[in-house]
Amino acid sequence: MQAVKNPAFWPIIFAIFFGNFMAILSTTTINVAFPVFMKDFHADISTVQWMITGYLLATGIVAPVVGYFGDKWSYKRLYIFALSGFTIFSALCTIAWNIDSLITFRILQGVFGGLIIPTTLTMIYQFIGKGKQAFALSLWSLSSMLAPAFGPTLGGWLTGYFGWESLFIINLPIGIIAIIVAFKCLPNLRGSIVPKIFDLPGFVTVVLSSAFIILAFSKGNAWGWTSWQTLGLLFVGAVILAYFICRELSIKDPLLNLKVFQQKQFTYSLIINCIITIALYAGTFLIPIFLQDVQQSTPLNTALVLLPGSIVMAILSPIVGKLYSRIGPFWLILSGMVLLIISTWELSHITLSATHVYVASWMGLRSVGIALAFMPVTNAGMSAIPKEYSGHASSVTSWVRQATGALSIAIFSSVLAARALTHQKELSEGATATSAFIKAQGMTFSVQDVFLVATFIGVIAIPLTFLLREGKKQSIPVLKISTVRKVQ
Repeated sequence: MQAVKNPAFWPIIFAIFFGNFMAILSTTTINVAFPVFMKDFHADISTVQWMITGYLLATGIVAPVVGYFGDKWSYKRLYIFALSGFTIFSALCTIAWNIDSLITFRILQGVFGGLIIPTTLTMIYQFIGKGKQAFALSLWSLSSMLAPAFGPTLGGWLTGYFGWESLFIINLPIGIIAIIVAFKCLPNLRGSIVPKIFDLPGFVTVVLSSAFIILAFSKGNAWGWTSWQTLGLLFVGAVILAYFICRELSIKDPLLNLKVFQQKQFTYSLIINCIITIALYAGTFLIPIFLQDVQQSTPLNTALVLLPGSIVMAILSPIVGKLYSRIGPFWLILSGMVLLIISTWELSHITLSATHVYVASWMGLRSVGIALAFMPVTNAGMSAIPKEYSGHASSVTSWVRQATGALSIAIFSSVLAARALTHQKELSEGATATSAFIKAQGMTFSVQDVFLVATFIGVIAIPLTFLLREGKKQSIPVLKISTVRKVQ
């Protein structure tokens, strides 16, 4: 596909910004409200975590259909459809009558959110001229960074004063405005040859494989990691995933063109992107639990602790966009990952008596690292892919990143619960401390364990960053995608 001639840059960016911000905001606003959901619905952490795991899983498994429906309907129509569905299910979340109905509405909300994120990324590379794409991506990244940055703060404030329902009500005005802006500002473009065949077997297999694997890791602690349920789901999920990959690489009209992985720069950047995603969700998942469950802080105080990091992300995102054009991605990604590793390592030593200033400082440094690395690594990967394949590349990116986010939350929650029980058992042997202290100390040690795991995962990104620096563009024998025409 080719970019639109003389595109109206700012109206397009304005329309993209609103939707992407809303979809990602909804990922992080509910984190600080986990204890509230647990209390109001009398649910445990393994159930409530599906509020975010299910959402992330839904956003990931629906991403592969973006390329097909974008070419068939036009990306503008797909975007408006996604915004409308997201807004409707946000409204339904506010009237949920139990935790099961809330999780169901939340997952359906994630289906439409999963259409929004890759669609907005694709539109940048299709609607914006190449000379402005890096700047456009920095603004897209700004919306991606602002949402998780201010999400916990906004979520804590809303929950503290207006209840958990307000976390979903906030999406209604944003969604309506986004629909109006998209309708007025976006060009209605699609491929000149509309796709004829929808790869239904491919879609079904990617949904099932992702769901089985995530479910196995989520329930592994409760079922037992060597139980037949856990091992059976992992085996079946892996087999179905292998079939999906083989199918997509062999058929003429795949749902998701996986041959974009033949471009090594794209592959390296996506792995680093996933590591950043894991680090991001480790902090937004663990810190609210530590502050509220262990230190008995309120959601509002938790939000205030996370606020400095939010401000840092908001300030640095546009600055990183300007630095990218001057020094390139390598030094930004490398410095960002180093800061992320150092701050995560320090949080792996968090103690029961840790002050809010201590937590806020290291979370702020993590935010600096994420802000420095996120946009450069995304653009380094996407810019390595020819423009006509950007839809496939953005779909792959969203699918892998969201599945990684869902998987990381599932694993973190399982490890957290398992290690908490282990530490509590060890502390209770011959101890004279109160049960409340033992429980709090055990949870603190388990939070340390998970941050330590996240630290080692972050280290993997360092050698990949050097490989990314040496990456060279390669030709990709992928699908022949037609040029853009205007839809009447």
